[in-house]
Amino acid sequence: MLQQVYQAREEPQPPADLYQKNCGKLDAFSNLCVDHWDCAHEKTRQMAREFIHDWEAIWAVLEFPLLPITNNEAEQALRHWVISRRISQGTRTEQGSRVFVLLASVIETCRKRGVSPWTYLAQVVKQRRKGEPAPVLPELAP
Repeated sequence: MLQQVYQAREEPQPPADLYQKNCGKLDAFSNLCVDHWDCAHEKTRQMAREFIHDWEAIWAVLEFPLLPITNNEAEQALRHWVISRRISQGTRTEQGSRVFVLLASVIETCRKRGVSPWTYLAQVVKQRRKGEPAPVLPELAP
């Protein structure tokens, strides 16, 4: 199935029928997961349950081949924020946690769009001090 996803990515208009094309394999795998739902081996049981619970997200790439196959990029983007939170021993309030998460999101979004997060955040502070709404996040840089 992975090879089919890679091949679909090379086509000008990726097919959206890979899920249907692999329906038999997916049904067999789903049945296997259901059979191991109450398995005595803890790791096998956990994996079977995780596949069942996250079925749509895991196999969405078969319907939309241009989606990333793993979430490694997202995990890597979060890594330094998790380390930062650990070093600073987290926040002390719900509001502090919300601010931390929002700032991390804005900074990462700006970085991915090739825009300086600090310039954007300076604009936000300037606008808000005037009582004006914050500017929208910048578009992808050319």
